[in-house]
Amino acid sequence: MEKLNLAGYFKKYLFFYLLAFLAMASGTMLDQIAPLIVQHIIDDVLVAKKIELLKYFLLGFLAIGIGRCIFQYSKEFLCDWSGSKIASEVRINLFQKIQSLSANFFDGINSGELMSRVKDDVDRIWDIAAFMGILMAEVIIRTVSTLFFMIRINWQLALIPVIGMIISGIIAVLMEKQLDDLYGQVAQEGSEMNNTAAENLAGIRTVKAFSREGFEIAKFHKHNQKFYELNIDLSRVFVKFNPVIQIITKLLTMIALLLGGLIVIKGNPLDGWKKMSVGQLIAFIQYIGGMIWPMEMLGWLTNGFSSAKASVKRLNKIYQECPQITSKEDFLDDELSTALYSPLDINGDISFEHVSYKNILKDVSFEIKSGQTLGIMGATGSGKTTILNLLKRMYDVSEGSIKIDGMDIRDLPLPTLRKAVSCVMQDIFLFSDTIEGNIRLGMRESITTAQVRASLTQAHAIDFVDKMEKKEETVIGERGVGLSGGQKQRITIARALARKTPVLVLDDSTSALDTETEKDIQEVLKNLTGMTKIIIAHRISAVRNADMIIVLDKGQIAEKGKHEELLTLGGLYKETYDSQYGEVK
Repeated sequence: MEKLNLAGYFKKYLFFYLLAFLAMASGTMLDQIAPLIVQHIIDDVLVAKKIELLKYFLLGFLAIGIGRCIFQYSKEFLCDWSGSKIASEVRINLFQKIQSLSANFFDGINSGELMSRVKDDVDRIWDIAAFMGILMAEVIIRTVSTLFFMIRINWQLALIPVIGMIISGIIAVLMEKQLDDLYGQVAQEGSEMNNTAAENLAGIRTVKAFSREGFEIAKFHKHNQKFYELNIDLSRVFVKFNPVIQIITKLLTMIALLLGGLIVIKGNPLDGWKKMSVGQLIAFIQYIGGMIWPMEMLGWLTNGFSSAKASVKRLNKIYQECPQITSKEDFLDDELSTALYSPLDINGDISFEHVSYKNILKDVSFEIKSGQTLGIMGATGSGKTTILNLLKRMYDVSEGSIKIDGMDIRDLPLPTLRKAVSCVMQDIFLFSDTIEGNIRLGMRESITTAQVRASLTQAHAIDFVDKMEKKEETVIGERGVGLSGGQKQRITIARALARKTPVLVLDDSTSALDTETEKDIQEVLKNLTGMTKIIIAHRISAVRNADMIIVLDKGQIAEKGKHEELLTLGGLYKETYDSQYGEVK
């Protein structure tokens, strides 16, 4: 089962992390030397009056400052660069994984949740890769090295911070257990809130048209309130544990100063009443200060690692998904594989053989030859669009088979199949791009500007496009905002025509057009040669010239034939015709 292989990403940049680790370790060790210099300044310069040594100690401080600056910069740069590279690669690979999944995956997940996975969860990976991982290493090195120097000064006093570290570690483990579940809930609710906002903004015109602002605000407020409450629960965990750590750090300094002061004055009863120098006590207190930082960091790092752990779990849920629609790796023979490499080599003979899909389609069979036109009619929910989705292999048939040029489409490479079929979808989608960019979608290198203009002319869109300030270079808004429904339909028709594929499918693609424009486009489609056309429509006018028309009823073919033949049958097609034309023939 596929998982997010973080170890593989880190291994790729291991050399840079090793350099960052060496820089961090060197800088940390320089920090550990500073208290020793302070000790000698007090004992040798202030107490022993060796003033001539002061300049060397001050130069030592200067050297530590310069070295610390160099090593700190090197560590920060290397970690930030490596972490940014890893996050970038994780994000693009995650996006590629999402793109590889079949349509059924997107039927069960909302876009807001996916956006949170791609943005927020990968950001938590960046936190670990850029600074939290190296900070954890620094906490360990600083703790070990500080204890080493403290033990050299007085091992009995060093037991005090050791006890403090053990208590802080226990608190960190308790925090991690409580934070783990909470971060998962926060991320999930954040996804719901993002999706609610995105959905509302995408349909803002509908919201205003139905005076639905109050309802939408209340719905967003509900998710926002839940998100707020979960974050308050997180804060309660920190409020419960962090003050304990703060108290421990303050007690460490107070106890060490008290006991250390007694040893300086009276001597250590556990070590033959041996006294510490004032310089040693000051150095020890400074090392105590050095121990406080790792102890305080434990809570913060626990928070970060818990958040990242929850993010990795959510990302793994996506990685564990497998596309249900895949290309066959093995073809019948190499010659056939080569022949099917290009979509343009497909002629466009299409046959549905006893096709069933879930409870939507039942035993659907028809055949259409290359260059012919098939019309599909039926009531809403009868399975018209499902035929298109099955032809494009958005889903696979439950029973039966679909063949192009006599070959089961499941034996065709997916790119070959999908590039061979141009679609004008019922749900129009235009990207926030230029008109030309939308028409050349997916084929920017192969479709020329001249072809773009030719397709706009065929789709009867050239007139309104040329009236725009930048013509086909005009940038349109998200989902075609700023264009009328008919204009958007004509641009999507132009996009399909520009591709010049063997198969063209139009799913209720002229519903927003006036009668005259629809008639003109139907004439254009009629004159297209060498292209198999499938027209899904509710209007008789869109399919009456088709070589064959099928009428679907509850997922089954109720009627099949040409326009005149279906009128003669006096069935569903005739009823639709009468409702649209009345007595006019």
